[in-house]
Amino acid sequence: MISLSPYVIKEEQQPECPGRWNEIFGNDNPLHIEVGMGKGKFVHTMAGLHSGINYVGIEKYSSVLLRAVRKMEEEELPNLKFLRMDAENITQVFGQGEVDRIYLNFSDPWPKDRHAKRRLPSREFLARFARILKPGGRLEFKTDNLDLFDFALGELEPAGWTCLAATRDLHGDQEMMRGNVMTEYEEKFSSMGNPICKYVIVKAGTGCGCNGKE
Repeated sequence: MISLSPYVIKEEQQPECPGRWNEIFGNDNPLHIEVGMGKGKFVHTMAGLHSGINYVGIEKYSSVLLRAVRKMEEEELPNLKFLRMDAENITQVFGQGEVDRIYLNFSDPWPKDRHAKRRLPSREFLARFARILKPGGRLEFKTDNLDLFDFALGELEPAGWTCLAATRDLHGDQEMMRGNVMTEYEEKFSSMGNPICKYVIVKAGTGCGCNGKE
């Protein structure tokens, strides 16, 4: 079903994608991506709310991606595509400076120290994200895992990123909650009383990255 879906960029086509995403979508709109989209609720909602932005949802697990594909069959959106891939290969699919914004939502915490490099907000992944983001492009990260959030904050300075805003209680922060779209995990964890953490970061020295679209 995934291999036949018109909403999924096929694996054999992915090497042709860098520098061509505006061509793939057929317009020059900004490009936002969610890395580790899960069932796709967040990225699908965002694409529905912001028709002037192109969205790409990335997920490596087929069983989860299938849920997002089925959602698209129920409510098709022309500004949303999916990729089945490992985030380690992200620079092979997006060109340098091609992406306007990156979302990391409730990423796997990889709690063991020896797995720190696998964490999406690690300095290793931040280096990859810095390559594909435009100057001033933002990265937004949400989690309910306080240890992962503390780790993520500690990676910013060594990786050369600047924090524009951060909170350990997103739902209690009126300013940072403006325009917030919840993921499945966010709905679940917040209903249990777990505080949600969030930061918004930009590569140091590149400006605010605000494009006025959201």
